[in-house]
Amino acid sequence: MDHYSYANSYISGILQSVRTIAVVGASANDVRPSFFVTKYLLAKGYDVIPVNPGQAGKPILGQMTYAALSDVPVAIDMVDVFRASNAVPGIVDEVLALDPLPKVIWMQLTVRHDEAAARAEAAGIKVVMNRCPKIEYARLSGEIGWNGVNSGMISSRKPVMRSGFQSYGLRLPNDSD
Repeated sequence: MDHYSYANSYISGILQSVRTIAVVGASANDVRPSFFVTKYLLAKGYDVIPVNPGQAGKPILGQMTYAALSDVPVAIDMVDVFRASNAVPGIVDEVLALDPLPKVIWMQLTVRHDEAAARAEAAGIKVVMNRCPKIEYARLSGEIGWNGVNSGMISSRKPVMRSGFQSYGLRLPNDSD
């Protein structure tokens, strides 16, 4: 698979099919990206499980934190990786040892490891690299547009929604996506 671009239908399909997300590298520090992504995903109704050996046994955003993926007591649908790219092979090893296997490994912005991704895909796991599920959810749900992230554009205009109602859920992609 080409991991430089993803069809909207691929990303949307993942975000609609997963419920339980383990965030590897979750932080209790409220200024860290892993903290606010965890908070956002919880607010969107996902079951989010923080994984961080330094925080194990302590809650992050009210969710018990575990030291390793193997310590998580429920089946995991998606593993969201907030670690450096060189840590990904070890994380994929942990994922491949789980039973049942997660459906998805999602590597955050700037995180990429093609060889580890290929191993996961060979085991039937979908992979997303160098993307943020918070940003993708917001983009696909209409919360933000293409120019809404780091665009330098500020507007006081209310966004124009589809005629007759407002939609803040994930939209089904068109065949042209």
